[in-house]
Amino acid sequence: MSTVRAFMEKNYKHFNARETLDAARAWEELLDKGGQMFVTLAGAMSTAEIGISLAPLIEAGKVHGICCTAANLEEDLFNLFDNPDYRLVPHYNDLSPEEEVALRDEGMNRVTDTCIPEWAMLKAEKYLIDLWKESEAAGTGRFPWEYMYALLDNPEVQQHFRVPKEHSWVWAAKEKNLPIYTPGWEDCTLGNKFTALVMSGRLSTHNVIKTGTQQMEHLAKWYMERADKGIPVGFFQVGGGIAGDFPICVVPMIIQDLHKEDAPHWAYFCQISDSTTSYGSYSGAVPNEKITWHKLDVDTPKFMINSDASIVAPLIFSYLMGE
Repeated sequence: MSTVRAFMEKNYKHFNARETLDAARAWEELLDKGGQMFVTLAGAMSTAEIGISLAPLIEAGKVHGICCTAANLEEDLFNLFDNPDYRLVPHYNDLSPEEEVALRDEGMNRVTDTCIPEWAMLKAEKYLIDLWKESEAAGTGRFPWEYMYALLDNPEVQQHFRVPKEHSWVWAAKEKNLPIYTPGWEDCTLGNKFTALVMSGRLSTHNVIKTGTQQMEHLAKWYMERADKGIPVGFFQVGGGIAGDFPICVVPMIIQDLHKEDAPHWAYFCQISDSTTSYGSYSGAVPNEKITWHKLDVDTPKFMINSDASIVAPLIFSYLMGE
């Protein structure tokens, strides 16, 4: 037996460790039965370089659709462009306001212990603006992930890669042609830039970017295509917020609003979160609450891992890869 699997099988007997192992086993069982897995990413997982462990999983055909925050979509690209220029700040808890100003003035945008250089963002902007203008001229719109895929396919862009493309989960998703839903796409650096371009008149319309409701329609059709073929789809959620709540709602929408009462619920559910239920947060809601919303069913395998996703998710991904 391989190293990570052997370690987890031997040591992960109780509490969150046991829940982690059970979730990995159940994911594997779902795939073995012909099922598929939908993954959601909240937080700053791309800046945490989740692509190192997630990209191989996508390439291996163990992930079939993704929903993430807009920041996760763009920050995977920023990391691909300029990871060697990132600056680690392990003592971030001790930074004074003056030290934060110094980082800001250097063009270092801090995400916890990691600073993303401004020039990584500017590289992406340059190429995306050209793509947005092409769509504007053609009178068409595309989803945010479709622009990212077009950008990554540009040989000139590929010359800017400074880490192996195998460390990019967006690159892996592009190679598999997976949908990457990004509800609230405007809530990111590139979304802010796009808005400013429209406001300043450099772009004439917001319609260059397809809307959130169009993304929901696309996801509903994606899900129903699988349901019609008898393919069960699981839901693996990293963190909470809109990255998780947007896609999981597609099932109750299909059942209650499209009146397809025989549509299947999600066939598996796992969430990694350090949130709690005490403040009524979606991020901390226990899986059984989702039964009342027609998201999960009584017999859906359910797992709630109360831990740090930057530690737990790579372990699960490595387990599934047989490492």
